Amino acid sequence: MSVAVCADVGSTYTKVAVVDLDGGGLVSAAAAPTTVGTDVLWGLDAAVAAATVGLGCGDVPWYVCSSAGGGLRLAVVGYEPLVTAQAGRRVGLSAGADVVHVAAGRLELSALRAARPDVVLLVGGTDGGDADTLRHNAVRLARARWRVPVVLAGNVDVRAELQAVLAGAGVPVTVADNVLPRIGVLAPLSARAAIRRVFLRHVIGGKRLSRGGRFARLVRAATPDAVLTGVEALADVVGGDLVVVDVGGATTDVYSVLTPDERADGPGREVAGAVWRARTVEGDLGMRWSAPGVVRAGVEERLVGVGEQDGLAAEAVLRAAEPGFLPSDAVGRAVDARIAGLAATVALRRHARGVGTGERAGRDLRDVRLLVGSGGVLRHAPRGEAVGVLVAVLGDHAGGWALPRSARSVVDTDYVLAAAGLLAADHPVAARALLSPLCG
Repeated sequence: MSVAVCADVGSTYTKVAVVDLDGGGLVSAAAAPTTVGTDVLWGLDAAVAAATVGLGCGDVPWYVCSSAGGGLRLAVVGYEPLVTAQAGRRVGLSAGADVVHVAAGRLELSALRAARPDVVLLVGGTDGGDADTLRHNAVRLARARWRVPVVLAGNVDVRAELQAVLAGAGVPVTVADNVLPRIGVLAPLSARAAIRRVFLRHVIGGKRLSRGGRFARLVRAATPDAVLTGVEALADVVGGDLVVVDVGGATTDVYSVLTPDERADGPGREVAGAVWRARTVEGDLGMRWSAPGVVRAGVEERLVGVGEQDGLAAEAVLRAAEPGFLPSDAVGRAVDARIAGLAATVALRRHARGVGTGERAGRDLRDVRLLVGSGGVLRHAPRGEAVGVLVAVLGDHAGGWALPRSARSVVDTDYVLAAAGLLAADHPVAARALLSPLCG
């Protein structure tokens, strides 16, 4: 049997899956605390050892993704807020980045520095269009001797010129195709690939998560990027629209894959282009670090009543103060389930409505066939409780967004989305087979 080790080095836990590359089955799985405070390789090696014990795997390939140390923080600087800056933001999210800053027009360095990005995506102008703003911003970074890596993905007419300006000033620069070559046409793939290369080359090594270069050589993608690739592969298996809600300790991420709509080319099309495979990150919604934000958002969305608010807020504060907390009784598990349900519901409302994300229009999820729940709180809950959270999300009639008309719910209990995403390029058949149990 030919197998591969797939590992996700998360901020809290490192999860490992051993996958049969011939049949696509899950051979074994294990997890260990991520050893961010010392050397992440210690936790990774421990998880791999636990997953492979007794298998006699020997020398097998490792596929590793990572969000340890906070993942990938991306800043987007564009020409116009509703066009190129918005297009750049969408590309960043599709690359698995946490977009921490979006600006348009002439660059304000103090705000950019305050955002502490790992990478800057510099965009602006359609091909053959405006070049002045992009040129000004590139020169501004060069004169400031900016040292954070830059992905240059704007007007092709000045790309070579501005690459030379940035490189000549010692700015680490990677060139990609224009994210918005013409109005209404979004071209994310080149920039997404460039962001991935920069993440692997500069960010993983720069976070000093491990001594030596072995960890940087092992990591192939940011975890959200790997998960999105897995979600895309799952959409191909499902053959229709789907949504994944991943409830984490610090954030709740929503991924959706929709069927391209010919109406997007009509008079009402968005000038920043449409992304049919997208991700949004809700940094205030999480089970531990961001639990108080879940309660606040639940109150604002009128999902939490006055009688529940104070008690739930107190429980959320306790969880934020102790991120490693695990409930030991039914009452604690019920609180976790309530927080998870609120996080998932609010996150999907925002994803669908576009509210708070900078989108002028949300996502049309009416044709979604499958809703997948992920995250430790859902994977480790009794099946009925976990599915109950998702059923409640699909029954959310007060959110101001069109509900899926006929969707089935499932939980990624074996945490295969990241593994499938890691395997998709080299072993697409195994990746699809690994995902098939989610399709029912």
